[in-house]
Amino acid sequence: MKMFYFRAVLVSVLVFLLFTTAFSVRAASPIEVDRIVAVVNDEAITMGELQARLASVLRQMREQNVPLPPQEVIERQMLERMITERVQLQEAKESGVLVSNEELDDSLQRIAENNKLSMAAFREALEKDGIRWGKFREEIRSEITLARLREREVSRRASISDGEIDNYINNPDSGAQTEKMLVNLSHIVLQVPENATPDQLMRIGARAQTALAQVQNGDDFAKVAASFSNAPDGLKGGALGLRPIDRLPLLYAELAKKLQQGEVSEIVRSPAGFHIVKLIEKRDGEAKPLSASTQQTHARHILIKVNELISAAEAEHKMQALKERLDNGADFAELARQHSNDLSAAKGGDLGWLYAGDTVPEFEAAMNALQINQISAPIQSPFGFHLIQVLARRVGELSVERQRMAARQLLRERKADEVYQDWVRQLRDRAYVEDRLKEL
Repeated sequence: MKMFYFRAVLVSVLVFLLFTTAFSVRAASPIEVDRIVAVVNDEAITMGELQARLASVLRQMREQNVPLPPQEVIERQMLERMITERVQLQEAKESGVLVSNEELDDSLQRIAENNKLSMAAFREALEKDGIRWGKFREEIRSEITLARLREREVSRRASISDGEIDNYINNPDSGAQTEKMLVNLSHIVLQVPENATPDQLMRIGARAQTALAQVQNGDDFAKVAASFSNAPDGLKGGALGLRPIDRLPLLYAELAKKLQQGEVSEIVRSPAGFHIVKLIEKRDGEAKPLSASTQQTHARHILIKVNELISAAEAEHKMQALKERLDNGADFAELARQHSNDLSAAKGGDLGWLYAGDTVPEFEAAMNALQINQISAPIQSPFGFHLIQVLARRVGELSVERQRMAARQLLRERKADEVYQDWVRQLRDRAYVEDRLKEL
């Protein structure tokens, strides 16, 4: 009996061990470790990250009706953009360009309000669409970081000399005295490394020829751009949107003048690489030389800032109460001195004479819609909520100082994209990058 009992227990133990071992093997077999598709300096990009970004971009492309390239092509393009982005974020971190949690929360609050949602409802809507909140937060943080990095590098590199300003103002062919043309362009850019070898130049030039041949053979320009272009807007079909011609890089401005609507340029070489440009639309605008008369507006305002101490809803509610008091005869200047969170408060909110472009677009649009002495409803801008009153308007000549300021800003905008992309290209060339997607 004892021997039988011992054997029964032994069999039970063996069956249990076999069962648990088999179960462990079956449970482990479906689990696949996320693969590394690229190493950028000391950081890895995984296949999971690549697929998540790809899904987001594909959704946007479908919404914008951009024809989709083959899967392997768009995957390759997306990885290169992620590598370039990672290099920039590493540079931002090393050089102290950071976005605090408070700044991030303020930005997310504005995004939610722009979508007419509370923060809770906005978060719920994202998660319903399969977008994890923590991941979305970090993507917005990265976008803000890259924007700040761009602004810093453009400020450092897009220097404008007094001679350039003089030439722009005095030369009739510079754009300062000519017709204000609006153009809508799409482009394909195949970037060239800073110290490219003749072999690299030949291979990149051949890719540019292939891209141009596809367009000339009737392929959709946006699809070819998504397949070939290294520009940040490549996966959006290379669309630059409608812009004043004098805000474009000089190379593109010259091409836009020569092209007819729907026409595609030949390949054009620049220090940055090879370019193909398509003119989508061209509109003739009103001639606006820098010396022209311009409208000025004398305005004052009350500002309630949105910050960690006061929410957007509280600021708006406070503004509504102040507006009601003004409508009942309260003195604007006195309320501004008591309540405005702006340096102009000491002057009763007086901003003096304002030119076009002196204020943020939300403020300027609301101000321009007002009659003399009319007070606006609460208006939201990136600074908070405003009540605006227009005191007077006049038309006057731009001062020499204003002309030069306008010329400097315009020339800086013209250089901005070019100098920043050139800097990014150098940063990318200096980075250690191990591309493992080719091996998979």
